[in-house]
Order: sequence, then structure tokens, then C-alpha cells
Amino acid sequence: MNSIILLSATAGEKIPNWFAVTMGIGTVFVGLISIIVICLITGALFGNRKAKPVKKNVTSGEDPRERQKILAAVCAACAEDMGADVSRIRVVSFKKI
Repeated sequence: MNSIILLSATAGEKIPNWFAVTMGIGTVFVGLISIIVICLITGALFGNRKAKPVKKNVTSGEDPRERQKILAAVCAACAEDMGADVSRIRVVSFKKI
């Protein structure tokens, strides 16, 4: 037991500081690179191979009257929430977020 304590106490004196720093930084980078490789492999194995179709905009390709109905409903909801009259609301821009 005493020999283990003696070895651990004298082990720090034999290793240069630059070597300890280099080993620490090397260990971190090797660990990070291995995590990246594991993520790439699992993404390739279990990822969705088909490209997801792009969703169309709600108002694109629709009748302009439908867009006006949607705008009127949104304005009415905003006016109700603010306690104002609908005719006082001015719409500057109406974009899908």
C-alpha cells in the first residue's frame, strides 16, 4: 500500500508539464472527432433517405378572395384582442412566419 502512495506521489514529478497539456488537449480532440464520426455514421444508417417535399405556402396558388378572408379573420381577432374597432386597424404587411 505504501508503495502505491509513493509511486503516485513521485509520478507527477517525472512527467513534464508540456506532455500533460498535450495529452489533455489530444484526448479532448480525439473524443470530439469520435463523437462527430459516430453521429455521421448513425445519421447515414438511420436517417431519412428521401428528401422531404417542400411545403407550399398557405396562400400561394389560392384565390385572392381566400387570402382576403384569412386577412379579415386575423384582423378581427386582433381587433377583439386589442379592444378596438376593426376599421381602425391598418394592415401594412401580411406574411407567413
